[in-house]
Amino acid sequence: MDYKEKAKELRRDIIKMLYLAKSGHPGGSLSELEILIALYYEVMKIDPKNPEKEDRDLFVLSKGHACPGLYAVFADKGYFPKDDLWTLRKADSKLQGHPDSHKTKGIDVNTGSLGQGASVSVGLALAAKRKNLGQKVYCLLGDGECQEGLVWEAAMSASHYKLDNLTFILDNNGLQIDGTNDEVMSLGNIKSKFESFGFKTFEVDGHNVDEIVKALKENVSGQPKFILAHTVKGKGVSFMENNVGWHGKAPNEEEYNLAIKELS
Repeated sequence: MDYKEKAKELRRDIIKMLYLAKSGHPGGSLSELEILIALYYEVMKIDPKNPEKEDRDLFVLSKGHACPGLYAVFADKGYFPKDDLWTLRKADSKLQGHPDSHKTKGIDVNTGSLGQGASVSVGLALAAKRKNLGQKVYCLLGDGECQEGLVWEAAMSASHYKLDNLTFILDNNGLQIDGTNDEVMSLGNIKSKFESFGFKTFEVDGHNVDEIVKALKENVSGQPKFILAHTVKGKGVSFMENNVGWHGKAPNEEEYNLAIKELS
């Protein structure tokens, strides 16, 4: 599969979803996409026809506001019809503005309150070990989200319990709702911080699927994994890239047409 073309296709779906919804979060949905492609097309043990299969791998989108990227992947993988994408954020839609496992096939955990996904992931990984089902748990974090203390409580627990079936992936695009991470609350050397908490760490280009897959498939024993993925907020749409204003704003008709043209 040509993952560059697949990413363009899915980015078009994200932009259309948000344009039709007239609300949502394009910046982080676009920045995370290659990470999701690596997980759902190359790494995770899943079955879209049986999304609740007991021994499936589990995914937690801790940065839940970026769910349009996940929905685009789900529709492409066959979890639900693609036409469902155009109902994003409608009152009766199965695709809400944050992931809802009660409404959407494929969602393993409800998320939205930043930091909670990290803690839930630790619980899922611990339970998976006790069930002895061979499950792996993957949690995608936002960089601004790592300003939450809950993330570090989760990291400490993951290391303490030697959860080598757990991987934290950081969508490190450098921007959050109020500005740059460094302006709001600098993360410092985030890779070294996770190392000090007992994680085996990796650093990748977050828009290179091959690099991400290689890191995800690295066999690690006795400790959780952390992957620092350097990304571009708004990736793929020139006027959205590295622009904090596109954290949580839907495109108007002119902007929608420009974005689709760039992605075609």
